[in-house]
Amino acid sequence: MVKVDLDERRFTPNAGAATMFTSTRIQPTADRRSPVVFVVDDDLSVRESLTLLMHRAGLQARTFASAREFLAFPRVNAPSCLVLDVSLPDVNGLELQARIAADRADMPIIMITGHGDVPTIVRAMKAGAADFLTKPIDVDEMLNAVRSAIARSDAALGDQAVLRDLRERHESLSHRERQVMSLVVTGRLNKQVARELGISEITVKAHRGKMMRKMRVDSLAELVNVAARLRVGSGLSVLQGDAMRAATPAFQSAPVRPVAVAAGARWS
Repeated sequence: MVKVDLDERRFTPNAGAATMFTSTRIQPTADRRSPVVFVVDDDLSVRESLTLLMHRAGLQARTFASAREFLAFPRVNAPSCLVLDVSLPDVNGLELQARIAADRADMPIIMITGHGDVPTIVRAMKAGAADFLTKPIDVDEMLNAVRSAIARSDAALGDQAVLRDLRERHESLSHRERQVMSLVVTGRLNKQVARELGISEITVKAHRGKMMRKMRVDSLAELVNVAARLRVGSGLSVLQGDAMRAATPAFQSAPVRPVAVAAGARWS
């Protein structure tokens, strides 16, 4: 069990446990979307300490003793991050990271370990970890890492919502309007589109006007950006060049940064 010393503002385990966190301050935060911090660690004292820390910071925590327990838990539609111990009894942290990296890109992973070594850290960061902290962990370092990860998750979820809306708009287009759109975004003029589709230029203008209204864009530049965003599964086979390069950048991990480690014993 873990208790909070409000005078010294540090997390102090009860008898027999190693000191986990030290801090100069804890600043509560709140998020109207109820972000969730998932914790996977086989050490009960670690799970309890992190749960208390997150609750003190105004964050919801869900803890798991193994990778399998975490994988069995249903996904949440809210900003989230995963605090993941490298050493686990079944599937280790690096294996779990590799398993969920592509499927849960909106959930940044913060790796923690009591026995950090350079190859492990490098492997985790190359695989996309948002951060890598060594136990015992400074409270401020952990909270800063979690808040940064939650902010990135929130942005990723917002981007996914925008993409879903764009796909719905595109699906509302008729077959001919999709053809016109796919040609217009490559820079073709109305007369060139007409010639390629075998229809009149007036007809092209009519389809183009309807397509622009349905896609809710006011300019060709906006349309090109939208087309680039829809390159995956959109059926816009002719998108290329600048339109493709204008697509949203991939979810990237943060650079490795020094971590302040509290004095005292480390966990095994």
